[in-house]
Amino acid sequence: MDILIYHWHMNRYVVLIIGTFIAILLLKYRVQIKRYVGDIAFAEKVFGSGGTYSLIAVLAFVSFFGSLMYFFGTFQSILHDFFGPFFGVK
Repeated sequence: MDILIYHWHMNRYVVLIIGTFIAILLLKYRVQIKRYVGDIAFAEKVFGSGGTYSLIAVLAFVSFFGSLMYFFGTFQSILHDFFGPFFGVK
């Protein structure tokens, strides 16, 4: 039983580390990413001029914030509360 608890907690640390790493890479290399993918019409329309850079920054924020939510269990709680009634979970 202790081994299962150990792996469960380590999974949270791994997700936090990977999510933070992805966010840092997205922010650091957003110019190169933008050159590779070009202008994203949706982002340019919604965010205005330079919207692709803004979209990449938003994706970095979502990556970090999502991994942080998973680490603290907030993400699981929201999923349980929202989708639980659809599957009979109380």
